[in-house]
Amino acid sequence: MTDPAGPAEAPAPVRRWPLIPTILVLAAVAVMIALGVWQLQRKNEKEALIALYQRNMAMSSMVAYPELPPVPDAMLYRKSSVVCLEPVRWDPRSGTDRKGKSGIRMIADCRTGAEGPGVLVDVGIGDDFAPPEWTGGTVQGTIVPGPEQPTVMERAMGSATPARAMLIADTPVAGLRASAVPSADDTPNNHLAYAVQWFLFAAMALVIYILAVRRRLRP
Repeated sequence: MTDPAGPAEAPAPVRRWPLIPTILVLAAVAVMIALGVWQLQRKNEKEALIALYQRNMAMSSMVAYPELPPVPDAMLYRKSSVVCLEPVRWDPRSGTDRKGKSGIRMIADCRTGAEGPGVLVDVGIGDDFAPPEWTGGTVQGTIVPGPEQPTVMERAMGSATPARAMLIADTPVAGLRASAVPSADDTPNNHLAYAVQWFLFAAMALVIYILAVRRRLRP
């Protein structure tokens, strides 16, 4: 005898919250938040470094030039002098003089003795790539980071070679204009923006995942 009410409907399958994907997403979100916190810590460190550079720029006393890298932060943007026995190589690079006019910076890799890495000296700005007729001498100026700084990838991989400092001459050699001296305020400090980005990525990943799972669990 058939049931007048018709066959009973099968119960809807129970859909559970996916465990493994949730763990993976939460782990990724935790990593993003940790990166954001790390960027905030780097922001504080960079602000302290910029303050140190500003104090260095205000000092009038001279320090011995750091011939061997790495260069201590306490010596950057300080006044110093070196004796260039002979420029062994020229490295022309684009730059500006102290009045804001563009030109070619004449960077000399100088020999200071029989051995050693030598020193980098920016002797002034020219209008072309022809090196000046300068055979060396005593140069007084400001210690700044050298032009060949390691990349972010090299630092992350631990393969970065310590960069040499450079001395920007106060008085350019004959035929050149004085090169502009970088300011401590020019030191980049984008860590707050990076931190905000990581926090936003974490929030977006969490919201998108929750919406996707709710849609999947909807009957």
